[in-house]
Amino acid sequence: MPSCAENPSIAGTSLWRHRDFRRYLTGQTASVTGSSIAQMALPVLAVLHLDATTAQVAWLAFLGQLPPALLALHAGALADRHSKRRQMITGDLVSATVLATVPVAAALGTLTLTQLMIVAAVQGAASVLHDAAAISLLPSLVDRSLIQRSNSRVGALFAVAASAGSHLGAALTALLGPSRALLGDVASYLISAVCTARIQTAEPARVRPETHRLRGEIGEGLRYVRGDDRLWTLTLVNATTSFALGLLNTLWALYLLRSLSMSATAFGVVLGLGALGAAAGALTAPALARRCGPGPMMLAALAITPLTQLPLLLASPGLAWQITIGAALFLQLACAGAAGTTQRSIRQIVTTAGMQARMQAVSTWLTSGARPVAALLAGALGTWIGVRPALTAGTLLLLIPLVVLARSPIRALRQMPDPPSAPLPSPPAARTSTPAVPSPARTDDARHDRAHGGDAS
Repeated sequence: MPSCAENPSIAGTSLWRHRDFRRYLTGQTASVTGSSIAQMALPVLAVLHLDATTAQVAWLAFLGQLPPALLALHAGALADRHSKRRQMITGDLVSATVLATVPVAAALGTLTLTQLMIVAAVQGAASVLHDAAAISLLPSLVDRSLIQRSNSRVGALFAVAASAGSHLGAALTALLGPSRALLGDVASYLISAVCTARIQTAEPARVRPETHRLRGEIGEGLRYVRGDDRLWTLTLVNATTSFALGLLNTLWALYLLRSLSMSATAFGVVLGLGALGAAAGALTAPALARRCGPGPMMLAALAITPLTQLPLLLASPGLAWQITIGAALFLQLACAGAAGTTQRSIRQIVTTAGMQARMQAVSTWLTSGARPVAALLAGALGTWIGVRPALTAGTLLLLIPLVVLARSPIRALRQMPDPPSAPLPSPPAARTSTPAVPSPARTDDARHDRAHGGDAS
C-alpha cells in the first residue's frame, strides 16, 4: 500500500512522484515505442526480404487491424472480470514470444509470409487484451480528480514515443536488418510486463455472479454505454472521427508523395511536426479545459479540425506548401490530442469501477470497426472520383462528429463532471437476491453541476 507521500491524491504531490503511475507510464511508453518499431520493420521485411506483392502487404496490414474489431468487447469483459494487471502482462508476454519467432526463423532461413501473417494476427489479438486492461487500469491508480492530468501526460508521452519509435525502427532496420530490428519490440514488451508486475496499487473488487457468461457481461457493457447520454455521445464522436480520419489517412501519404511530389525526408519532417502537435495538445488539455470548459474546448477542437485539411486540398508542389501542410498537421493533431485526452477523462470519471474496461471496449470496438470500412471506401472513392475529391469527402465527414457533439448537452460542460456516487449498502434481507446490473451515472444527476457551469440548454 503506497504511503501518502507516494499518492498525489492524498498528499497533493506531483504525479511524477506517484510510484505506481510512473511504473504504469514507463511500461506503456515502452510498449508504444516498440510497436512503432514493428510497424516500420514488418512491411520492410515483407516487401524487401520476402518479395511480398501489394495484395500480400494489404493482407498483412488487414490481419493486424482485424483483432480489435473482433475481440475488443470480449477483452473488455475479461478485464472487468479478472485482474487487469494479469491480463496486461499476459498480452505483453504473448506479443514478445510471437514476435521473437520472426528473427529466429529469419536466422534459420525458414521465415515465410504465412508466418508473418500469423504473427500479425496473434500480436494484434494480444495487444487488444493488453490495451483493454491498460486503459481501464489508470482510474484505479490515481484519484478521479487527477484523471485528466494523468491522461494528459500519457497522451503527450505516447505521441512522442510513437514518433521516436518510428525513427528508432528505421535506424535499427538499417543497422541490423528488419528481422533483428524486431528484437527492439520484443524488449519493449518485456519492459512493459516488468513495470506492470511492479505496480502495487490494489485493483477495485469486482462483484458479480459466479455463473455470469461473458456474452452477458458484454451486453451489460453495451447497455451501460448506450444508457448514459455522455458516454454514448462521446463514443459516437470517437467512432465518426475515426471513420473520417481512416478515409483521409488511407490516401494522405499517397497524395503527399505522389501528387505533391514531397520527398521522403520532407514527409518524415511533416510526421514529426504532427507528433509534436499531438503532444502539445495533450499537455495543454487540462489548462484549456479549466479556462474554456471541457465542452466548449472539445467543440472548438472538432470545429478547427476540418479547417486544417484545407491546405492539403489547396496545395501544389513546393516548399511553401510543405511548410503550410506541416503547420496544419501540427494544429490538427494538437486539436486531436486536446479533445481526445479530455473526452477519455470524462468517460473514465463518470464510469463506475466495475465497468471501466467494458466502457472503453465499446469505444474501441466501434472505432476499430470503422477503420477497415473507411479504408475500403477511400480506395473506392480514390479510384472512382480521384484522390483529391476523395480527400474532400473525408474532410466533409469530419463535420459529423462536430454536429454530434454540438447537439449534445456536453457542448456546454464548463467543468469536469463528478464521479458516480457509490451505491448505498443493501439491507441484510436483500443481500441474497441476484445482484443488479450496474447502471451508468444518471445524466440528470449532473445537470445541477452543469447548470452552475453555464449550461445554456
